[in-house]
Amino acid sequence: MRDSGLDPELLVGMNLPKRILVPVDFSEFSEQALDYAVALAGKLDATIHLIHAISIPAIGIPELGAAWSPTMIEDLMQAGKKAMAKLADDRRKLANIGEAVVRLGDPRDLILRAVDELHADLVVMGTHGRRGIRRALLGSVAETVVRASPVPVLTVRGKVVS
Repeated sequence: MRDSGLDPELLVGMNLPKRILVPVDFSEFSEQALDYAVALAGKLDATIHLIHAISIPAIGIPELGAAWSPTMIEDLMQAGKKAMAKLADDRRKLANIGEAVVRLGDPRDLILRAVDELHADLVVMGTHGRRGIRRALLGSVAETVVRASPVPVLTVRGKVVS
């Protein structure tokens, strides 16, 4: 066995993650984070749980929320569930995939709630790397989760694939 250079005494009581939560927004960045989590879960014999948040009202403008009919919201939920099932199914041979949920609400709140509900040990999420005015206008879900999460959060900086 290879010597890691770590003091075995430091590892006593350290639990490696067994339940990894991966928030998905269907961007290439979140899929890259999911693939990273899949590779990690395969090595740790961990289970991946997925969450997708549908944020209504859109873009922080309350007036737009009134424009969403129940049928439109249900269509969004169904499309999200179908897309989540595909992401999960495409990766089942590589890692143990647990729950894949779609919820309606603020992504920050839903991710933090899912950490508790799923007893996640680790959150792995993509970051868009926005800066300046774009970050100020759009906010940072990843930053909020990093600051408020009761468990470690691993952010994966997305690489633009052309």
